[in-house]
Amino acid sequence: MGKYNKVAAITLVFWLMKVVATTLGETLGDFISMTLNLGYAVGIGITFLFFFIVLTTQLAVKKYIPTIYWLVIIGTTTLGTEISDFLDRTLHLGYAMGSILLVSCLALTLLFWYVKYKNLEVYPIFKLPKELFYWIAILFSNSLGTAFGDFLSDDAGLSYLHGAMVTGGIILVVVALHYFTKLNHILLFWIAFIFTRPFGATFGDFLTKPLAKGGLALSTLTSSLVSIGIMVILIAIAHKTNKKEFAKNIVGKI
Repeated sequence: MGKYNKVAAITLVFWLMKVVATTLGETLGDFISMTLNLGYAVGIGITFLFFFIVLTTQLAVKKYIPTIYWLVIIGTTTLGTEISDFLDRTLHLGYAMGSILLVSCLALTLLFWYVKYKNLEVYPIFKLPKELFYWIAILFSNSLGTAFGDFLSDDAGLSYLHGAMVTGGIILVVVALHYFTKLNHILLFWIAFIFTRPFGATFGDFLTKPLAKGGLALSTLTSSLVSIGIMVILIAIAHKTNKKEFAKNIVGKI
C-alpha cells in the first residue's frame, strides 16, 4: 500500500480556514477561561484534553481527513490561547516576555526539525516523526500569535481593529514577497502562519470586547458559534475538494 499524505495543502482556502480557526480559538478560549470563569489553569486542562484526543486521532489515521485535521488546528489555537494567557497573566511574565519565550520554543522546534530532515517542508507529510514536529511547531506558533496579538492591543496601545490591520498588512507583505521575490517559500510560510494567529486573535477580540475598548461587544459564545458555523461550511468544501484530488490521484496511478 502506498503512503498517503497526512496534512492539508497550502491553498487560499487553507489560509481562510486558518484565520477562521484562529478567531474561533481566541473566542472559545476566552469563553472557557473568562466567560465560564474557570481560569487559565483549568482552561489549559480542558483545551489540552481536547487537543490530545484530536491529535491522537489525527496521528492514527492513515491519510489526510479534513475534519480531523482542522479539529487539531482548532485544538492548537484554543490551547494556544490558554497557554499564552497563562504565561502572561497567571505567571505574570507579560506579553513581551511571553512572546520571547514562545518564539524561542518555536525556533528550537524548527531547528531540531531541520537538523533531522534537512528541510522544513510542510507539504506533503507522510511519516509520524515529521508530523509530530509539524504539530508541535503549529502549537507554539499559535501560542506565540496570541501573545503577540495581546502585546499589540495591550502593551502597544493599538485598538483591536488596528491590531488586526497591522497583522493583516504583514500577511499581505508576505504574500507579495511570495509572488514577486525569490525568498524561501518555507520561511514565508512560517511567517504567514505565525501572523495569521494574531490577526485572528485580534479580530476575535474586536468581536467580543466592549464598545468602550474598541470592540463590537458580542458575547464569546455568539462569536464562537458564528466561527464554528463558518468552519463547518469550509470543512465541507475541503472534504469535497479532497475527494476529487484523491480520486484524481487514484486514476493517475491505474
